[in-house]
Amino acid sequence: MDAELAAATELMVRPDVNDYAQTRRLMASSVDMPSSAEAEFGAVITTEVISVSIDGHDVELRLYRPSASVGSAMLFLHGGAFIAGDTLSEHARCMRYAGEAGCLVVSVGYSLAPEYAYPHGLRDCYAVLHWMIDNAPELEIDPGRVAVAGVSAGGALAAGVSMLALDEGQVLPRSQLLLFPVLDDRMTTASMELFDSTPVWDNRNNEAMWRLYLAGAEADDYAAPARRPRLRGLPDTYLVTAELDPLRDEALRFGARLLEQGVSVDFRLWAGAYHVFDQLVPDAAISRASLADQVRFLRRTLRP
Repeated sequence: MDAELAAATELMVRPDVNDYAQTRRLMASSVDMPSSAEAEFGAVITTEVISVSIDGHDVELRLYRPSASVGSAMLFLHGGAFIAGDTLSEHARCMRYAGEAGCLVVSVGYSLAPEYAYPHGLRDCYAVLHWMIDNAPELEIDPGRVAVAGVSAGGALAAGVSMLALDEGQVLPRSQLLLFPVLDDRMTTASMELFDSTPVWDNRNNEAMWRLYLAGAEADDYAAPARRPRLRGLPDTYLVTAELDPLRDEALRFGARLLEQGVSVDFRLWAGAYHVFDQLVPDAAISRASLADQVRFLRRTLRP
């Protein structure tokens, strides 16, 4: 394992997804963030929290707007095993994307399981993509230059949003970033069977996650994107995984299938790393390299 990541594991508390109330406490945002910040991200970034009405309920959005915006945008979907997390779960990552890639970032507080099992969260995320496109003039963005990104469970939601847009003939995201993504409820890969005690995430929590998210329903292609047979036509994809992540092999397989069907894929497998390492230990050298690489992909795929 990477030395800096190994040192950080001593302070980590592994969640128990079966106790989703505890998992929510572990992932809760303890304090709000300043509405404006100018750190190492190269721009003044203002944040604004708004609510939009979707199917009769309000969904919280946190908008990260850089002073040097160039008209591009990102729909950002946090992780948290479909049961936890909020619009601040990946505050530092969203700040970096906004400041260094120069795009408006819209972080979505989608509905969480088990109270709102699949497909509620996915419907929220897809509706917010429509909201961004419909309100492009007010948001000062180009609807043809919107990326969708998701971390862990958010990666499944991001891929599902792209698939829905493709199938329904809607404006397709220019690119998608699937970061340590959840993709397959069947849990049959070698890494999933092997990793029962890896840092941060293991196969037991993965099984509990899917049980709570699906609530007894059968997974379809939009819930578990790896089940989808036809991937042709999906957006350019940036796919990240880690050597010591139970989700590693389903990401490898999904990336290979995308390539086989003509989708452009930038794939990163970080050796000696574990699930969402660049979120949990952002100052480690390997994390800084990972985050900088993601920004480069965004700049390339969202340019005019």
